[in-house]
Amino acid sequence: MMKMKWDQFYKKPYHERLEMIASDRDLSDEERQRLFADNSDVSNNLIENFLTDYPLPEGVVTNLKVNGRSHLVPMVVEEPSVIAAASNGSKLLAAGDGIHAVVSDRLVGGQIIVKGAEVDQLKRFVNDNEATIFKIANDSHPRVLLYGRGAQKLGVRKLDETFASVDLAVDTGEAMGANMINTMLETVAAWLQQKLGVVITMAILSNYADQSIVAVSGIVPFDKLKNQFLSGEVVAQRIADASHVAQIDIYRAATHNKGIMNGIDAAAIAFGNDWRAIESAAQSFASRDGQYRGLSQWQVTPAGLRGKMTVPIPIGYVGGATKVLPLAKITVIIAGVYNVTEEMQIIAAVGLAQNLAALKALVTDGIQKGHMNLST
Repeated sequence: MMKMKWDQFYKKPYHERLEMIASDRDLSDEERQRLFADNSDVSNNLIENFLTDYPLPEGVVTNLKVNGRSHLVPMVVEEPSVIAAASNGSKLLAAGDGIHAVVSDRLVGGQIIVKGAEVDQLKRFVNDNEATIFKIANDSHPRVLLYGRGAQKLGVRKLDETFASVDLAVDTGEAMGANMINTMLETVAAWLQQKLGVVITMAILSNYADQSIVAVSGIVPFDKLKNQFLSGEVVAQRIADASHVAQIDIYRAATHNKGIMNGIDAAAIAFGNDWRAIESAAQSFASRDGQYRGLSQWQVTPAGLRGKMTVPIPIGYVGGATKVLPLAKITVIIAGVYNVTEEMQIIAAVGLAQNLAALKALVTDGIQKGHMNLST
């Protein structure tokens, strides 16, 4: 049973909060020193009920070549061999001229859920008033036009016999834009309610970021895949086979994608971005056709093993923790990225490299031996 009441805990001074926790849990002197040792004003102002900074190891991926430029990419991760694997995969892809990356779209989407409306009538009203709705949205958050182009797309979808979704997509420029679009959606929702008398269930951004998409691809020459026992062509075919299984079996697809996200999440954390939003976007995107599949595909071509992946990377280059966390600022410098598009490309490229190394280990020596070799 708790010894103290925790109501209004967030109002307590920082050191009093620490002492309350330490006393309630009967922490030893050594445990108290550890808890009290790591703290900063930045973190205390970043989250609620702050106790201490929780350090995670930060390393760097080498050999990553994206669109003709070589990068060092910091990664924050506690799992051994993740960074070694990403570096190894990057080296293999660099031998085939690196990874080609393209950002096909960069919009943040959100939805206003309407209950009980006649959908055809709602569609007509929204279409007829698109310019007005865009202006209302942009005026609700004027700074959006300082960052990007503001509201760009509008539509209505019927969800079932009761609910419909009014979908708004916004160009938030270099910012991730979650707060921007939420403000815009709530303002538009209030206007729709006033004009149409509809019931608004909620207005919120969507983490299904199918409008913040990166496409990455690369080729590995056969001679870079061979080992003591197998030719490069054989290894390439085995990797292609493993990739195919991830397209047809959910059990394998889940593990296939976890390996990709090992790289993507770790890089996103280092850049100070919301890795949970990226996870949500990537995992939902993997089941966009109704079946959960591997995000990447590998196939044997005359030139070598070709890999490709299309993945949502909803991040920001400015705003949020990206410019508050001191190490996130340094990460950008080390990685040599200068805008949100480049950062999206780098993060996705790390995921493809990570995937390649994992598949190669799986189909040759096995993942355990591969981990040990990469870690030594």
